[in-house]
Amino acid sequence: MELKHIDIACLSVSPANMRGVKKAPDLTNILPSVRARGVLVPLIVRQNGSPTTYEIVAGKRRYHAAMIVAQEEGSIDPLPCAIMEAGDDAAALEASLIENIARLDPDEVTRWETFTRLVKEGRSPEDISLTFGLTELQVKRTLALGNLLPRIRNHYRNDEIDAVTVRHLTLASKVRQREWLALLDGESRPPMGYQVKSWLLGGNAIATDKALFDPADYTGGIVTGLFGDHGYFPYPYRFWLMQEASIAARVDAYRDVRWQ
Repeated sequence: MELKHIDIACLSVSPANMRGVKKAPDLTNILPSVRARGVLVPLIVRQNGSPTTYEIVAGKRRYHAAMIVAQEEGSIDPLPCAIMEAGDDAAALEASLIENIARLDPDEVTRWETFTRLVKEGRSPEDISLTFGLTELQVKRTLALGNLLPRIRNHYRNDEIDAVTVRHLTLASKVRQREWLALLDGESRPPMGYQVKSWLLGGNAIATDKALFDPADYTGGIVTGLFGDHGYFPYPYRFWLMQEASIAARVDAYRDVRWQ
């Protein structure tokens, strides 16, 4: 990347910036430093269609802090910037997320939004995991938040529901999620935490590791998620029929061996 000092009037926030363009950043822990010493860490920028103007891929908080200082003092020195190649939105998203994770850990929904945009740009979960030093399962768990209705994601982002509740709701169909939201809006408290799994499966959650038969032979469909080690059988009656058949087959096999 080319390093260059750029006038603040020639800078604007890129849509690729992980923290977005519209949301006002929290400058509590950065503004005093910028007031005292200016911007020391380069912003990551790229040209945005003009040879003299640039959009900020990473460094939105430093930019806004510098804007405040410029208003207070009437001017500010050009800001240090590292210029990346234009046009690669996926690389811009990665640069933004990597830097923001290092400085101010983004919430899980923000990571989901950024990972989703990277997938749309052609990055695979494996690519993302290698870029950010995560396991592929961790990336897939973050992407699983895409199974949730936007309103549920917003409740999670605002700390109105906990992580355990959200992770079990990723198992739910959109219809069941709407039913859960209706309970939240009504007088009845919706199931929370591990109660969500029981609510989804009718109180009869039977894990696949309890089967004596091959779960692949089960015809009722298995409820699976990315936050546990196994799936669940949604129809206990069908499970017990297959379980009994498996036990009977084992008994018959034992008898055949015994009488040989």
